[in-house]
Amino acid sequence: MSDAVSRALHEKALQVMPGGVNSPVRAFQSVGGSPVYIQSASGPWLKGADGRRYVDYIGSWGPMILGHARAEVVEAICEAAQQSSSFGAPTQGEVALAEKIRDFVPSMQMVRLTSSGTEAVMGALRVARGYTGRDLVVKCIGAYHGGADYLLVKAGSGAATLGAPDSAGVPKAIASTTSLVHYNDIEGIQQLFKARGRDVAAVIVEPVAGNMGCVAPELAWLEELRSLTEEYDSLLVFDEVMTGFRVARGGAQERFGLTPDLTCLGKILGGGLPVGAYGGRRDVMSMVAPSGPVYQAGTLSGNPLAVAAGIRTLELLDEEGFYERLESCAQTVASILAEASKRSSAQVQIQRVGAMLTAFFSPEPVRSWREADRCDRDAFGRWHRSMLERGVYWPPSQFEAAFPSITHEGPCLEVTEQAAREAFAAL
Repeated sequence: MSDAVSRALHEKALQVMPGGVNSPVRAFQSVGGSPVYIQSASGPWLKGADGRRYVDYIGSWGPMILGHARAEVVEAICEAAQQSSSFGAPTQGEVALAEKIRDFVPSMQMVRLTSSGTEAVMGALRVARGYTGRDLVVKCIGAYHGGADYLLVKAGSGAATLGAPDSAGVPKAIASTTSLVHYNDIEGIQQLFKARGRDVAAVIVEPVAGNMGCVAPELAWLEELRSLTEEYDSLLVFDEVMTGFRVARGGAQERFGLTPDLTCLGKILGGGLPVGAYGGRRDVMSMVAPSGPVYQAGTLSGNPLAVAAGIRTLELLDEEGFYERLESCAQTVASILAEASKRSSAQVQIQRVGAMLTAFFSPEPVRSWREADRCDRDAFGRWHRSMLERGVYWPPSQFEAAFPSITHEGPCLEVTEQAAREAFAAL
């Protein structure tokens, strides 16, 4: 359970911030208790406000692929900060980062930097609408692509049903510009395109789902998305904010051998600082202002601190053997959980793609939101609290992926193994 210092801090936070947090999942409402307040971090370890250490599997929700406070990244940030934290004018670093992005992800022939993944998605879908002259966007039920009004929708009564708002404050008229299908549902996407294909500006998809937990795509599903969008002159947008640089050097599109029209990046791209990017085909990206009529701007886009951290991070990812080592770290964590789960009466599915994984408390493998929604949330909450008590900070939601780093080796895995054995046995 969370310590007395964290509880006292949370009581103060509740008076000045909605729910006491600046992002809902941090509030621990789905797992019970109150959140641990973090003081510092290093490598795979978090230090709580009371001084207790935890093995971190959140990794700032993905960016900390090198572990926390990697010396080379910290040094790059400090050097950049000495020159000023922001200019509001072009810099050499922006060009260098864009070139490095193109090197890692060749489909991103032109790039626009933003300050967040949400901004990147909004920019990509705006340019998709501008390029095609169409309004309709298709997304998957259970997928999250940031806080834009037209993406906060829930399912209607059929594959081609328009969305209804899934958040207060979202006008129905805006939500109606989004249509929904289930992840990995080939028949559903075929029906939708048959009914409304000529209205579809873009299909946006996480090529590995991360916001309903880690759900692997069926290759035939991704191939059908590519085929249908080409047939109907729509654009295919890969939201690689999570998967970019994590499931492979070139992201999920490299791992699965598919090329989208547009890609959205974030998280790892900034080395832990706020950053995002969208990019893709030159003819599409040439529509973005000032080259074209699709307007998108940001005062802190290409922030020099984030750019410096991003460049150094990508350089370190290019070291020989990095991804083999990362894959090994993640596989070890998955194996530890799978073995420990055998001690539990609960039915558990350990699902992993690259360095993303989820422990689903489900009797069956999870392929889409339909199966994810049937998970035993109560059992997950009890397991999460038990892991936390034993020094392992797992994502406080059944429907979020965990993100091991390259530093998840040695002692932190020993703590993880002991905690997992005891936590599963306690169920």
